Amino acid sequence: MRALILAFSAFLALLAGPTARAEEVLRVGDQRGNARALMEAAGVLDGLPYRLEWSEFPAAAPLLEALNAGAIDAGGVGDAPFTFAAAAGVPVKAFFAFRNRQDGLAILVRPETPIHSVQDLKDKRIATNRGSIGHQVVLAALEEAGLAADSVRFHFLPPADAKLALASGSVDAWATWEPYTSAAELAGLVRVVRDGNGITPGLSYAVASDAALRTKRVLLADYAARLAQARTWALKDPAPYAKVWSRLIGLPEAVPLRWFGRAQYRTVPIDEAVTADAQRLIDLYVRAGLIPKTPAPRAEAILDPGFSEALAAVR
Repeated sequence: MRALILAFSAFLALLAGPTARAEEVLRVGDQRGNARALMEAAGVLDGLPYRLEWSEFPAAAPLLEALNAGAIDAGGVGDAPFTFAAAAGVPVKAFFAFRNRQDGLAILVRPETPIHSVQDLKDKRIATNRGSIGHQVVLAALEEAGLAADSVRFHFLPPADAKLALASGSVDAWATWEPYTSAAELAGLVRVVRDGNGITPGLSYAVASDAALRTKRVLLADYAARLAQARTWALKDPAPYAKVWSRLIGLPEAVPLRWFGRAQYRTVPIDEAVTADAQRLIDLYVRAGLIPKTPAPRAEAILDPGFSEALAAVR
């Protein structure tokens, strides 16, 4: 593992310019311990040639706000909030991609509710974050069911508030992601009406500001190499990762074990398939009126394929 990391980093350094220096800092935003816990568990953070500073965020939206404000250089987010932010003018690009199964991206209801299908959600109240992957799965599920985007009433709330709103009956459904889905399922608090499998691409990204992509490309290359190796390591056996994640976040190990075991995250290059899926999401958001038709972003303009092409070259 260490040899491949070094080889990848060296290859990218040749493309990007001078090597990283110990006094340099890469500021990375993390969501609920995802990348940090993974990389610590995999042991890929040893021997960093720069300083890595972590910032924790409850969801993608505040992470992207911090990136827009220049408070962080990079972070990990789902495809939906990334697309929403890029369309709003945030100077950000995706430089690394992952695919996963979408069991944990789901529309949840209370177990006793009479709602059993997406059709049953018509005129119902659904809590989620605006522009999030939760918002995405609802829009995609409505299209699949032949319903208009305004067939439901959205209540835009952060995950903790959305969970309380569902429990209290203030909303009829909650569209959310991991670890919230696994935690709620294991506690017996919810039932899944529709997950994201088959209607969303299961893409997430490592993203960086335009400024960081210009000035910290070598650091980002090294970080990407280590993250890719950690993902490969966790794919073989999620238990060690789950143990570190549980200790860091404070939730039972059963939650991350359920999440990681079924998600099956894998690194993929930013290639034609990823670009096509990214464009389909943009088009979905345009149809739903979330982003304007003109000028709607083109997927090619918000993706940086240079890192992924280099990764493919050293596999």
